[in-house]
Amino acid sequence: MENTERNLRASRIGTVVSNAMDKTVVVKIDRRFPHPLYKRIITRSTKVKAHDETNDCNVGDVVKVVATRPLSKSKRWRVAVIMERAK
Repeated sequence: MENTERNLRASRIGTVVSNAMDKTVVVKIDRRFPHPLYKRIITRSTKVKAHDETNDCNVGDVVKVVATRPLSKSKRWRVAVIMERAK
């Protein structure tokens, strides 16, 4: 059996806004881009549900999430690493 390399998975960095569910956190991901016409920087955000196997994340933590197979109706992301703990 060959040891084949996996494709790179999409990853994003965001802030945990809710950890009320069991093994699931809600992560707010901000993206900044210039307005196409006016060139002013715009911030847009999206919230994704991510799998947290150890229930280790708290509100305010900065986490890196990676795309994964569908784990439930709405969970398509997994917490890869907690980059910064909430103060």
